[in-house]
Amino acid sequence: MKKTRFDIGMENLRRIDGAGGAAVIQSLEDIAPDLGKYIVEFAFGDVYERDGLTLQEREIITLASLLTAGGCEPQLEIHIAGARNVDVSPAKIIEIFLQCIPYTGFPKVLNAVSVAKKIF
Repeated sequence: MKKTRFDIGMENLRRIDGAGGAAVIQSLEDIAPDLGKYIVEFAFGDVYERDGLTLQEREIITLASLLTAGGCEPQLEIHIAGARNVDVSPAKIIEIFLQCIPYTGFPKVLNAVSVAKKIF
């Protein structure tokens, strides 16, 4: 039987975010189940499944994107853990955040470092 986008997405989500990612999807079931489905199918089933970048590179880009957007601390928490799950070191995560200072400013970087401190 051919795997669906959802099946592929859940495999990627588990590989990257472990129980944390699955918990996020589960938390949406009683209020916005379609949102969880879209996240799994599109982000993790389509985008994360593409060739061209490793899972480490994808998580590094995701960390920088979430930091830059700001106000995404819960998602940053999940993706810091995900980056650790795909062997991005704590030192590299902090270096990624420091690289963002000239482009996003100290407040967003401080927020990201605060989230990282909880995860580490």
